Amino acid sequence: MNTLIVVVGPTGVGKSDISLQLARYYHSEIISADSRQIFRELNIGTAVPSKLSLAEIPHHFIQTKSVVEYYNVSEYETEALKLIDELFKKKNPLILTGGSMMYVDTICKGIDDIPTVDTEIRNEVIEWFNQNGIEALRQRLLEVDPEYYAIADLNNAKRLIHAVEVHQMTGLPISTFRKNTVRERPFQILKVGINQDRNTLYDRINKRVDQMKESGLLEEAKSVYEHRNLNSLNTVGYKEMFMYLDGNCSLEEAIDLIKRNTRKYARKQLTWFRRDDEINWFEPDQVQEIVTFIDQKLAENE
Repeated sequence: MNTLIVVVGPTGVGKSDISLQLARYYHSEIISADSRQIFRELNIGTAVPSKLSLAEIPHHFIQTKSVVEYYNVSEYETEALKLIDELFKKKNPLILTGGSMMYVDTICKGIDDIPTVDTEIRNEVIEWFNQNGIEALRQRLLEVDPEYYAIADLNNAKRLIHAVEVHQMTGLPISTFRKNTVRERPFQILKVGINQDRNTLYDRINKRVDQMKESGLLEEAKSVYEHRNLNSLNTVGYKEMFMYLDGNCSLEEAIDLIKRNTRKYARKQLTWFRRDDEINWFEPDQVQEIVTFIDQKLAENE
């Protein structure tokens, strides 16, 4: 039976390295589930795999889009499922890895059929938000979709904006599209989670951010600065560099903010993934145990 091995875990824990080892062992290919590594202008700040790794093992959805292109999780689902179907004709199992929770879930479970918003409407709502602020945005959402308002993260402006966009385009609340129906996939899914004790993970994150700084993160941020208001750049690592470039903090403060916000994001990822009882958890140094687990599951489904 065709099997998709899904490797998840918090940022900085070593998912990419473990996925490479699994791809070597199974003579497979890697499908990225990272919503920022897909942009070709972003390399250092998104921890794109090294050129050596990319040359050794075929990777997909790595630096294939531009930050100026609109791209969403629904498009990723369509493209990734088509690719997976094609790859299974020559390789089995396949490896999917990444820390973007929605990207992982859309492949494993599917997402609701929320319509794609027209660019004109998106720009109109964003301009309205920039003029009126988040409190007005919350009130507007409460008026058009009280059901979604009751469960929404009211501090996540991007999600609130999207809900308002959908209502403005369709005349319907976004809650009417949110059915949370799990879709059956024509392949087996084995979920492997990678985690380690918090202090060690935080130390890895801090050191990785320092390495990003040394590798030229500031220069990379400067190269995309003109596009800083795009959603593709509304992400940890670049937001803080833009704050520095705008003169709102020192470089040292920006780096400290990146470390803090990356640690915060890692906690968010773990909270999300721990809700999924299908994930089998391992530590980064347990590659052999992971292989044994996968081999056993593959044998059971032959």
